[in-house]
This record gives sequence, structure tokens and C-alpha cells, in this order.
Amino acid sequence: MSVPNYSYVFKFEEDFPSKESQSWMEDNWHQSFYFIGVYMLLVFGGQHYMSFRPRFELRNTLALWNFVLAVFSIIGAMRTLPELMFVLRKFGLHHSCCVSGHSFTPNHSVSALWSYLFTMSKVPELMDTVFIVLRKRPLIFLHWYHHITVLMFSWFSYKDSIVTARWFVSMNYSVHALMYSYYAFKALRYRVPRWISVAITASQLCQMIIGCVVNLWAYHVKSSGGECEVSILNIKLSLLMYFSYFVLFAHFFNKAYLSKPKRNGGASAAGVKKLE
Repeated sequence: MSVPNYSYVFKFEEDFPSKESQSWMEDNWHQSFYFIGVYMLLVFGGQHYMSFRPRFELRNTLALWNFVLAVFSIIGAMRTLPELMFVLRKFGLHHSCCVSGHSFTPNHSVSALWSYLFTMSKVPELMDTVFIVLRKRPLIFLHWYHHITVLMFSWFSYKDSIVTARWFVSMNYSVHALMYSYYAFKALRYRVPRWISVAITASQLCQMIIGCVVNLWAYHVKSSGGECEVSILNIKLSLLMYFSYFVLFAHFFNKAYLSKPKRNGGASAAGVKKLE
């Protein structure tokens, strides 16, 4: 089977030990629960601590943090989207949801590396919440629920090298590329048009819908007796996660952009920022 024609494959991508990284995750994926436990203690303990203290500004630090994540996400999208587009164009939807072939992890070094980096990035991304706590911004349920479930599911799924991840990883990189770029400009006090924040939240909603469709397709194939390189358990967990995100994001979208705006305009101005 043919593979995507990357214009250039870097040496560090060629040398990535995909089998070893997957083996490590098989033995250690449960450590994600430790990160989640520490995260929850710091977040809610931090909120209590900050309730008696003045807020930190941290604007420049926040701008730099978001810039770094934006660059990382842009590069990640550039290295994973070509594989997804190649498979869709050459082999169709079924193949993209159910067959890893020679082009997806762990059989191709590029997608293997960037899927691994995606999985591991869910730990440092928890820092998003630290900025919210230290700056005494409102912390909504969707924000911390999204962070902990993505971390747990990503680590759990990486050990099994699920083929539906080609969708999940490339979509998440792409949405984050837009989202963190938006954050960086906002942190630097640039006046970003409102329609951009609306478009980003809409893209997040689309991501959840596509995630549900991909899982439903994989479930249909499995339940019909067909071959699909993802377990029924993973499909059910992923579908539950994506559907819960869709409900929460849809509620947020309605509250932030469709309901009558309050006089202070706070909901729409800070809308995207609260989500991630």
C-alpha cells in the first residue's frame, strides 16, 4: 500500500521508536490518573488560596505560553493532516476509520511521533488552568472536565494504537492551532474580531460532531462483523466523551453567542478562553 508523500521527513521523525513508546504507554498509561489527581488538588486548592490574595497579571507569560502551544499545534497539524487527507482521498472513509495500513502509527514514523507528542502534550496543557486560577478568571466545568478526560482518554488510547486516532489527533491539532493563536493575540491586547472567537467555538463543535460520526462508523463496522482496528470499549468511551463535549460546547455556544448579551459583554469576549 502507498503512503503519504511528505515533502521531507526529519531525522528525529525517522528515528522515533514507536514500538517502544507504545510499550511504555501500555505499562504506564494509568499514571495519567496521578497527573489528574495533582491537577485537581492544585486547581481547587489554588482557587481557595487565591481567594484571599490579589490576582497575578501574567500577561506576557500567558502570551508566550499560548504562542508556544500555537506553534506546536500548527506544526502538529501540518504533520498529521496530510496522512488523513491522503487516506480519505485514496481509500475513503472506511479505511480512515478502521485501517491503519502503512501510513499510520505505529507503521509510519511521522504519524507515530506526532501522535505520541499529541498524547504527551495533554499534561503540559493542564497549565492553561493554572493561568486561570492565578489570574482569578472564572473557571467553568467544561474547562477542567475537558482537560482531565482528554488526558485520560489519550493515554488510554495510545497504548492500543487505535486507528480512529488519525481523526482525533489531526482535528485537535488543527483546532488548537487556531485557538492558541487567538489566545496569544488576546493576551497581547490585540483587538480580535468577535467573529473569530465564534468561528473557533464553532470549529470545536464541528470537531465533536465529527468525532461522534467517526465512532459511530467504527461501531457499525464492528457490530456488523467487519474488521476495524479499535475496540468496542474504546469506541463506547470515545463516543461518550465526544457526545458529552458536544452537549457542553453547544450549551456554551448558545450562552456566549446566541443569547442576549449582558451589558458587560463578558461572556462573548472571554468565551473561547474559558473552554480550554
